[in-house]
Amino acid sequence: MRDNYLFTSESVSEGHPDKVSDQISDAIVDLMLAKDPEARVACETMTTTQRVILSGEIRCAPMYDRNREEWAENGGWAPGAKEEIEQAVRRTVREIGYEQEGFHWQTLTFENHLHGQSVEIAQGVDAAGNKDEGAGDQGIMFGFACDETPDLMPATLDYSHKILQRLAADRKSGAAPFLEPDAKSQVTLRYEHGRPVECTALVVSTQHAKGYHEGDKEAELKNYVKGVVADILPDGWITENTRWHINPTGAFEIGGPDGDAGLTGRKIIVDTYGGAAPHGGGAFSGKDPTKVDRSAAYITRYLAKNIVAAGLARRCTIQIAYAIGVSEPLSLYVDTHGTGTVDDADLEKAIGSIEKLGGLTPRGIRTHLGLNKPIYRTSAAYGHFGRKAEGDFFPWERTDLVEDLKAALP
Repeated sequence: MRDNYLFTSESVSEGHPDKVSDQISDAIVDLMLAKDPEARVACETMTTTQRVILSGEIRCAPMYDRNREEWAENGGWAPGAKEEIEQAVRRTVREIGYEQEGFHWQTLTFENHLHGQSVEIAQGVDAAGNKDEGAGDQGIMFGFACDETPDLMPATLDYSHKILQRLAADRKSGAAPFLEPDAKSQVTLRYEHGRPVECTALVVSTQHAKGYHEGDKEAELKNYVKGVVADILPDGWITENTRWHINPTGAFEIGGPDGDAGLTGRKIIVDTYGGAAPHGGGAFSGKDPTKVDRSAAYITRYLAKNIVAAGLARRCTIQIAYAIGVSEPLSLYVDTHGTGTVDDADLEKAIGSIEKLGGLTPRGIRTHLGLNKPIYRTSAAYGHFGRKAEGDFFPWERTDLVEDLKAALP
């Protein structure tokens, strides 16, 4: 590890077109899990000017069953199910704040192309006879934690998220009525001896009301953004060397899906660790927790965070791997980057010996973290890790494994 360097992470707001898509996909996951905790969902969303399109596979008996004769005329959909899905989509867009000519929750065109889950996928994933529930796909997943912030997240990403969360809160409260939903941030920090000490560059691009790109209105917007950043970053991090780039392209009145198309799963680095740790490549949003792209990424974050919270390391990366239809993980790898107080191999053995983790099988993960609940829409903006949602931590953000880890070590 280098001791002295610059590092940068970015974030995007809930109104960014890709994040609009993520939130819609997770709103569909929540809708179906609320009706059936064992629902299977893989929902992809595309957003563009005045249009939202859903596609993907589902299995949710209260809403869709292509084998029910009485629903056959409606393509296998229960009465009112399609309407519920459309309502969830429009409600999500409305809550984000889009009431613009080019993208309006009430008048946008909606298309639903969701269909039933493949029986060939289902037979590999479902538990049957002596076979435990298998992973919903093959793949590698990573979790990470470090002691740079109280939430044990990389500082560059943590502050990028917090800047945009503050902009969104002020927009919705009326404290900054000139803001619109689409925005991006980027924070560059200088590290000395491996610790962040100074912000060398800040980029904030925010969609705004008409006219806020020139004259006194532009000055008002830029002064507001600088005030937010000063509130968010630790004292002393903004210096005379800090470079500011606020709406560097000029006007930013056309934004969101009207400015650029959005797709589910295109912001995986924003969702995770801002580039400070590896990523397996699979997106989270739109997937039920049998998909290890999601649930295994959550359990590895949980494990890494508990290792750091226990004082066993200052930084920790964990990798886990699965094969589709197979319940047991193929591998578990722990790397504390030379900051650990115990051997990494001992940490791997300790994790494997903790019974409450259920062998890190898909079912064991879902059971321990309680993932079969409608908790995902809130996770789909401002990062899946290092924050609270609706007044409580996401279950993968708990640090309730600390004592178990310590007890399991030699």
